[in-house]
Amino acid sequence: MTPSSSQVPAPIVAGSRVAVGHGREEPASAPEQPALSLHDVQSAGEAIRRNVERVIDGKHAAVFTALTVLLAEGHLLIEDVPGVGKTMLAKALARSVDCTVSRIQFTPDLLPSDVTGVSVYNQADRRFEFKPGPVFANIVIGDEINRASPKTQSALLECMEERQVTVDGTTYPLALPFTVMATQNPLEMEGTYALPEAQRDRFMARISMGYPDTGSEIAMLDSRDTGSPLALIGAVVSGVELRSMIHAARGVFASAAVKEYAVALVRATRDDRDLRLGASPRATLQLIRAAKAQAALFGRGYVLPDDVDSLAVAVLGHRLVPTSRALGHHHQDSRPLTEEVIHRILAATVVPVGAPERP
Repeated sequence: MTPSSSQVPAPIVAGSRVAVGHGREEPASAPEQPALSLHDVQSAGEAIRRNVERVIDGKHAAVFTALTVLLAEGHLLIEDVPGVGKTMLAKALARSVDCTVSRIQFTPDLLPSDVTGVSVYNQADRRFEFKPGPVFANIVIGDEINRASPKTQSALLECMEERQVTVDGTTYPLALPFTVMATQNPLEMEGTYALPEAQRDRFMARISMGYPDTGSEIAMLDSRDTGSPLALIGAVVSGVELRSMIHAARGVFASAAVKEYAVALVRATRDDRDLRLGASPRATLQLIRAAKAQAALFGRGYVLPDDVDSLAVAVLGHRLVPTSRALGHHHQDSRPLTEEVIHRILAATVVPVGAPERP
């Protein structure tokens, strides 16, 4: 789905935007979002979760993590074998929110311009016009992202980090909020390309669906016998409400002790004997941001160490690169190894105690 020429975003003019955090920019004149209480955030989050679980059976943890990433304005990587509902989860979450959505089917012949857009010469006006690509939407579903070439995968780097696109020297802002929900098959599947470390690091979290249990699979046979269950669900939260939820989550308090705990976890990955590459400072930022969003979804105004612990595998796992020696002991499967390392670090790191209080 590509925006029409009437929806072409205005180029960024120097001085018209202000930085609001690590790798983020927003318009200097952005209107304030309506205030939402944390109880309202919790209620809206529950409505979205229940709506998604009408079509995703028995995957409460995966749905909740995906919702957490959406509220934290992060990007989500859903990795698993074909046919377990990766794209269905992304579509159901996108349909639950009333905002712009686009889908990109990644294939080996997909070009970077097919993602970001292209400048086309207008014969009548005798000038180039920018035709926005499908990345110009609030929620972008990237299906089978690791089937595209590394060059096309890299076209998303600027979009995901800077929330902008640069084409022919001109920079265009993306819609806010902006979230990429990408699916990928395991690397051993035929026709896949490994995502570069720089792009994996831009995904806030990685989750897996896993096979459904027996009861859920039987229920699926009944619910999908007459058509796609996606046709039965619609938006339960408006775009304005989503932006207000995001704004409320940003205001959740994280104490100095919790921040130090998150930093200790991330720094420990850089010194682990089984890892060639540990988690980056971006991982620390995104771990705290995700923990704030999770606390908000629980209706809590402060982050607990438990929030950090429960998100550590999802936020850190895909960023870690094991050594060849460690991979040999795990038969070249990196995922169980990185999860084992994270659990080992969690067990060895001192957890802060005491009630978090604002200064």
